[in-house]
Amino acid sequence: MLVRDLQCLLAALYGIDIGADVRDYLVTDSGALAPWSAAVRDTAEQLFIEQGDGEVGLALYLEQALLDRLAADDPRRGLDGGNLADFCLALEGVSHFNYVAWNAARDTAVTLLELEMQAEVDKYACARVLLGAQATPAVEASLLDSLFDDPVFDPVLEPSALARYQDANRLAGRYCRCLQARYPAGAPPEAMVRELRAFYRWSQPAKVSHIRSALLS
Repeated sequence: MLVRDLQCLLAALYGIDIGADVRDYLVTDSGALAPWSAAVRDTAEQLFIEQGDGEVGLALYLEQALLDRLAADDPRRGLDGGNLADFCLALEGVSHFNYVAWNAARDTAVTLLELEMQAEVDKYACARVLLGAQATPAVEASLLDSLFDDPVFDPVLEPSALARYQDANRLAGRYCRCLQARYPAGAPPEAMVRELRAFYRWSQPAKVSHIRSALLS
């Protein structure tokens, strides 16, 4: 299943063990979201988090139509302009799931900005892995522009949430452009993977500091 492959791709890239199969937490029927009705947004992807008694409960909603489109135009066989947006949407959900689950297992708190910023980096890094294997230089050449130029945000977002998404996109975009400048083509080389793994494990302040220092170097 695609979502499991995305989870394994992220786990391999970052050298982490999630200890939870995303398929066991996947919801594809919007009618099953009634327990979270107060938090449900009109979106094809959303992670639901419940905290209590020292435990974290998770549910990842991915719209069935989204998964059907990806099954028909599978990014594992060919990632291109036709399926990039859907790939990124599904990957964002799996990224959120992995990041929350991995940090929760270590009793580490995660900010919403950190969660969104990491997902944006994950989209770029995983696309580089797939495109490197598929040898599609034209698509790779436009990847940064596709991911970070003129992003579209949900028009119903509250101002604070909109600002968070904008900040996450801006910071991740700057970082990924720095990575592209240093590692310009193909699948991520070993040095890039080492940096990505370190970045994954840092807190939000450390991530932001690293981005700012990378821009100055």
